[in-house]
Order: sequence, then C-alpha cells, then structure tokens
Amino acid sequence: MFRRHRRLALISALAATAVILSACSGSAEPAPSEGTGEPDPAATLHVGLVLEPTNLDIRHTSGAALEQILIDNIYEGLVTRTQENEIEGRLASDYEVSDDGLTYTFTLTDGVVFHDGTPLTSADVVSSYEAVRTDPTIQGNAEFASVASITAPDPATVQIVLSEPNQNFLFALTGPAGLVFKTGDTTDLKTAENGTGPFTLARWNKGSSITFARNEAYWGDPAGVAEVEFQYIPDFTAGVNAALAGDVDVLTAVDPNLAPQLEDSGDFTLTTGRTTDKATLAFNNKKAPLDDVRVREALRLAIDHEALIEAVGAGTPLYGPIPELDPGYEDLSDVISYDPERAKELLAEAGQEDLDLTLTIPSFYGTTVPKVLISDFDKVGVNLEVDSVEFPTWLEDVYTNHDYDLSFVLHVEPRDFGNFANPDYYFGYDNAEVQDLYAQALAEVDADKSAELLAEAARIVSEDHAADWLYNGETITAVSPIVSGFPQDSINSRINLAGVTVSGGN
Repeated sequence: MFRRHRRLALISALAATAVILSACSGSAEPAPSEGTGEPDPAATLHVGLVLEPTNLDIRHTSGAALEQILIDNIYEGLVTRTQENEIEGRLASDYEVSDDGLTYTFTLTDGVVFHDGTPLTSADVVSSYEAVRTDPTIQGNAEFASVASITAPDPATVQIVLSEPNQNFLFALTGPAGLVFKTGDTTDLKTAENGTGPFTLARWNKGSSITFARNEAYWGDPAGVAEVEFQYIPDFTAGVNAALAGDVDVLTAVDPNLAPQLEDSGDFTLTTGRTTDKATLAFNNKKAPLDDVRVREALRLAIDHEALIEAVGAGTPLYGPIPELDPGYEDLSDVISYDPERAKELLAEAGQEDLDLTLTIPSFYGTTVPKVLISDFDKVGVNLEVDSVEFPTWLEDVYTNHDYDLSFVLHVEPRDFGNFANPDYYFGYDNAEVQDLYAQALAEVDADKSAELLAEAARIVSEDHAADWLYNGETITAVSPIVSGFPQDSINSRINLAGVTVSGGN
C-alpha cells in the first residue's frame, strides 16, 4: 500500500476507513444512490467525512484523505478508474498500448483548461510526469521507475516509453502519480489548487470543513451541484448525530453499531460498498518469535474470523493478501481455519507455550478487534498486551522503525500486493520466490497471465502466514433521499462527485 515516498496511503486510509465496516451485505452489482425529485443545480451537497487532510498538496502528501476528495474532483489525470477498478480515459480522449507493453500513446481531450484559464497541452503532461519520474519526494516516483522517456510529439499527444513492461503502470496513472499540473505553476498546493477538474477549491475552514464550488468553465459535463461541503467529523457518534440533525446529506464510514439509528430514522438509505480494504494483522516477520512460521500459523489458527467479523459488524472473510476487487484474487480459505487445538500444538513445537506479545494499534480503531484477539489468543496460551497509540506514533514506531510485534491497520490501497515482495517494508517478509513471481507479474503483458502469477505468489504468502487478514472491509454510507448518484463502492479511495445531484435545494 505505501510504496516508496508514499508514506502511507494508509495515512488516512486508517481513519477515513477506520470504520468502513459494514453490518449489511452488499449487492453483487452495487450502483450509485438514486434520489427523488428534480435536481437543483444551485444546491449544496453536505458530506460527512472522518479524517481531514493536514494539507492539500497531493503531490507530496500521501493519504486517502487527499485522494478521496481531490482526484477527479479538483485534479485529473490522463486516465481514471471506475468504481469497479476499470481504467478509462479522462484528460486523454484515447490511448493505445503497444503489443510489447512498452509504449503508451495518449491523445489529449480537446478544450481542457486549468482553473486559472490556461489551456492544457501535452507539455503540461510531460512536465508533470517528468517531475514524478525524477523527484523522489513526489508521490508515484517508485511507480515511474521503469519509465525511459516521456515526450510530446505534438501539442495534443503524449508518448511514454517504458524500459520494461509494467502491468500496473496504467493503473498507477489513475492515482496521484498520474495527475496533471500546469507547467511552472507557482500555486501553493498546500492551501490552494489549480487543477482541471469539475470543482474548484472555494474555502477551507481548518479543523472543520472544506468546500468545493462548481467549475463553470469545466471542459466536460458540469457538476450537478453548485457546492460540496465536506464536514470533518472524526467521532463516529458525532457523525451520526450530525446526520440525524440534518447537518449532512451523506455520511460516510458509518459505524455498523450505529447504523441502525440512521436506518430507523427513515431519513437515510444505507448503502454497502465493496472496497479493497484489507484489515491486516501484521506480524513482524524479522523479529523472534514471529520469525518462526509455526508461531505465525498458530496465531492465525487461534483467530475465530467469523466471530470477529460478527463482532465488528463488518466485512467478508479474507484469507490472503489480495482482495476480490484486485487482479490475482483467489479464495484461500483452504490455507487456514479456526483450530485452537492445532494452534497450541504448534506453539508447543516452537517452544512458545507461554508467549507474551504486544499489539500496536492506532487509537482511532477502537477496542473491538483488540478485545477479540485478546480473548482468542488467551485460549491458546498467548498473552496479548495492547498498545493503543496516536497515528504519528504508529508511523514512527511501526511503519518507520519496525519496532513492534503485531500491528493492526486497514490497508486500503488497491493493487498493493507488492508490499509482500518488498523485504524492507514494515512486514519484514522476505521470500525470493514471491519477489520473483511479483516481478514476472508486473512484466507480463497479458493481464490474465499476470493475474495468475499474482495468485500464485499470494498463495505462497498466505501459506507462509506472513500476516493475517482479519477481513475484507465494506463501507457503509448513509445517503439522504434528496441525493442521487453518490458513489457506493470504495468511498475511502475517492469520491467522484461530478455526477451527484441534490433535489429540492438545501
């Protein structure tokens, strides 16, 4: 999830999806919300979110808190992705990939202008992408490692040549790495913006809200509302109270334990969306006794995953590192099951019958998961201490210094299997075969063959018990009947609001 210099796309993944757990079961084909009444183009849409960005510089600051509001709304790239994670053109009206997977040719959409009125040209794309390629402080630098050249044959064409095929490259362009900025722009991106999207930044009341205004000069279809106000409400109970008071039209990341209050009120429809959120119980693979596969397997065997999911009221079982929405997914339920007796046997074999471990967890995740783990581990002779810390502390101790036994966070980014192919990542998992399979998967031009290689590597990771995946998260969103078109899936990654409408004014 957090590739080099991304410092955690989890940084808001964590809070913005801290409770995108769902007690409801989603439909197989989720659809955006459908409101009632005639849309009012002068309306303001009020959206409740969890985690406020620390600044707005998406080029140098990672995190779902930025991506969920800025991508496709303020900033755009040559391509974007749908809720189903399919790639489609955005600032590029057309694109082609050569048969050898090395050359990407993009034709720019006509009539695109930046918010300051400057027309977009291929030179802006080249300068934006050259910055990503050459500046290690810019998000996506590692994803551009295989880029050999970026050129503009003419003002409407961009050509990118790779030194080797990269199955994930086009997908990488749908994220921060692929966003296009004006050449030589001096805008202070921490507090202002100059994108090409359907909304502009109207105001930011730090500690409270961020407001977008419709971009009346947008090159595409105009946004359906005049304004969007994001209200930041980090306390989940307070969020529900704000919704019930009529302060927000949409509340994201609804705590499943509080969801009935909204549903029973009759003022909201609750939708359940699919995500790539992996509720990951990380094992420090380089630290004894977790460097012993028997200990790691025992811990996984000790966890009653179905009971845990019931306790948090959320998600679906996940037995490996790749969720269902990502390439390479395979049902790996045959790898592990709930078997505390076998767990005790393995711990005895490893000489760890009386084991003390510490779980380091960001404090905003609450106590449900830790309580379940304490109980389950106690049954097999493992004493689990819980160290609930502020997120910056987690970043420093766990992510940066790798000073931990066990850790729990939601890894929300799609296609982040590469973390298990990186021995320097905080998991500390080092398997040459997995690394080789992942490299082959990236270099494979055929998408189906690439997915097969990923699936093979993911099975090895699960059989090595490199971590435990407690569940695949789902996101509950409460939507007022006056709102139509609000996205249902993967709310934490991005909320494309251009097609959202509000009826009757508000």
